[in-house]
Amino acid sequence: MKKLLTLIAFLAVSLSGMARDITADVEPPEWFTQARQALDAKNYDLAIQVLSKTPDRSNADWNNLMGYSLRLKSPPQLPLAEQYYKAALVINPLHLGALEYYGELMLMKNDLAGAEALLKRLEAACVSDCEEARDLKKDIANFKAKK
Repeated sequence: MKKLLTLIAFLAVSLSGMARDITADVEPPEWFTQARQALDAKNYDLAIQVLSKTPDRSNADWNNLMGYSLRLKSPPQLPLAEQYYKAALVINPLHLGALEYYGELMLMKNDLAGAEALLKRLEAACVSDCEEARDLKKDIANFKAKK
């Protein structure tokens, strides 16, 4: 029984760390830093250029940032952004950013049920109250208020 409880505790800690691929205690790769700088400046095309030059695309953060950039660029490329969010969630089903942003994409597509389903997954992935869940919940409430 003690071994089982130890295993459960280990898995809980391990899974909580999977919420984001790149954590604060690890120096992020150059592509991540450059893409985030471009996104902070709302230069989505530059972020896409930076991310497109990255050879390793098997990272959930990479897929999440590419989806985010494609969703917010003008004009948005929602079908392609959705593919990247789905890829991020295949790599890391608990990726908080991908769950939030995919939910926001669902609202852009007028898919309230899809956004609410992603919110449920996001709330389950949050170890405690998290900003991503609060933001998506607020976006859903605003969406409902406009209907």
